[in-house]
Amino acid sequence: MFTDMVGYTSSTQTDEARTLELLQQQQELVRPLISAHHGREIKSTGDGFLVEFDSALRATQCAVDIQRRIYERNTQTGVTPIQIRIGIHLGDVEQRGTDILGDAVNIAARIEPIADPGGVCVSGAVREQVWNKIPDKLEKLPPQALKGLQISMDIYRVVLPPTVRETASVSSEPTGIAILPFTNISPDPKDEYFADGLTEELITVLSRLRELRVISRTSVMQYKATNKSVSQIGTELAVVSILEGSVRKAGSRLRVTAQLIDARSDRHLWAETYDRELNDIFAVQAEIAKQVAEALKVELGATEEARLDAKRSVRPDSYIAYLKGRTLQHSPSRDSLEAAKDQFELAISLDSQNAAAHAGLAMTLGMLGSWYTDASQTEWLDHNRRLATRAIELDPHLAEAHLVLAQISSRDYERKSQEKEVKLALSLDPSFALAHLLYAQFLASGGRVDDALREFALAEAADPLWTQNLSLFARVLVMLGRLDEALLKLQKIGELEPSGWRHYYALARYYLARSDLEQALKEIQLYEERVPEPRFKPIIRAWGYALSGEKEKARELLRHEETLPEFGQIPVDAALICAELGDLDDCFRWLDKAFRNHNLPIWIFRLDPRTDRVRADPRFQSLLEKLGWA
Repeated sequence: MFTDMVGYTSSTQTDEARTLELLQQQQELVRPLISAHHGREIKSTGDGFLVEFDSALRATQCAVDIQRRIYERNTQTGVTPIQIRIGIHLGDVEQRGTDILGDAVNIAARIEPIADPGGVCVSGAVREQVWNKIPDKLEKLPPQALKGLQISMDIYRVVLPPTVRETASVSSEPTGIAILPFTNISPDPKDEYFADGLTEELITVLSRLRELRVISRTSVMQYKATNKSVSQIGTELAVVSILEGSVRKAGSRLRVTAQLIDARSDRHLWAETYDRELNDIFAVQAEIAKQVAEALKVELGATEEARLDAKRSVRPDSYIAYLKGRTLQHSPSRDSLEAAKDQFELAISLDSQNAAAHAGLAMTLGMLGSWYTDASQTEWLDHNRRLATRAIELDPHLAEAHLVLAQISSRDYERKSQEKEVKLALSLDPSFALAHLLYAQFLASGGRVDDALREFALAEAADPLWTQNLSLFARVLVMLGRLDEALLKLQKIGELEPSGWRHYYALARYYLARSDLEQALKEIQLYEERVPEPRFKPIIRAWGYALSGEKEKARELLRHEETLPEFGQIPVDAALICAELGDLDDCFRWLDKAFRNHNLPIWIFRLDPRTDRVRADPRFQSLLEKLGWA
């Protein structure tokens, strides 16, 4: 039997002392159970064990008891969850001193990583010995090619009670499905954008089905050209089925192939090939959605049927420009967003009835306006409102357009309209991760913390590998003092983007909450180095100066910033720095600038313990009244 502690390496890099403490707790819990089941500890592997038993049954019973005991521990209040994987194989070994060697040991070591966190996997040989002797069900996994072996092996998962959730659980969970990036097999490699765009379009169409939970683009695109198995992807994304396929575009002709696979058994549920004209692409998307729903036994409501059957048309050249814009939009760099803006504008010029292009342009302008522009927020907000309104006139069911209106209402401090539009977006697309994230921030601004955490969790369920949501989720947990839960999010970000600026920013906030100023300042320095926009670097440096006690250096940088045009969220960051400095007059002056420029996420000041003095000031209540949050 091999055991391994999940996330040990990344956790050590994040908080070594805390991780070593958890490792000690794990060892103290596991060792007595090994002894109770007459196991012989051969050696510690650092974050796990190699154990020998004289019985496959005892080994399996020991593994199940370990996982159940850890589950019980994790449900206790105030503990940091521990998760381990366990793998078991049966075979001959050779004794060498205190160690054991042989194929059986190597195979057990290869089986262990296949187990889910908190799970147990056994080989077919073990299954034959225990299947009728333990109360737990054994579920066969797809054949696994283990490293170093010439043939695949049958591996079984012991079906245990669910492991402890990281945060709030989501009840009535709909069927989970991931649409992997469609492969481009067109003669022209430059048509890659078309395959990526079609993938996202299918995600959007299927997301409208209420009984499906569809993983968002950000997460599935990380599996482009992956070597991972369908079952592994299904486990990582917590879905039961995978849709994959290819697209070949030649002139105005399309060939789209699609196949639906059960992620648990690797069984093909449905497959189809569509040879169509480009202007028939919407019908292809609708047909795929219906076939998926039928294969997964998802019942379509009358409204969903009507939306799939609705006749949509768009000029092919306009649709191609729209797909290019959609692909470019997902890179957060200014150059990419500007290029996306150009493509959406081209799509609209080619077909003024292209509703999705209007919504895409509005969303892109919102990103540019929020993050980069030094122009008046009012100008692009008015333009965005016209674009989103026009998109809804052309297609009232566009969730993205309603979300843009929600964002505009947020910046115009129209709270009722904001909540109405974001709820409408979610009713049209229940798997819309960005809508869940923005609704979470809305709820946090109103002090509805539990509801906000639920929306963060729903955003993570829809887009589990999306670091923007994970970072904000972690920040709220840090503000609430739920540091162990925040650490789980930070570890996940570290695995996804170990050198990303969001990781360093989130770590800095975490270490400040832990009162580890030295480590926080190191993370802030890395954050400044990695952030791509030059305008943000001086304000980050000022934050570091304020925390390290070099207050005049911080104030000097803030005074210089006041001589420059306002940019993105810098006024908010400046207000936070003034709060750290104790300069409340300057803090409220910067907050007033952010208010006048329609860019003030008040939830940060409402929840963060580091802004207690700001909230205690009578001017904060006046600000809440102006924002509609009193």
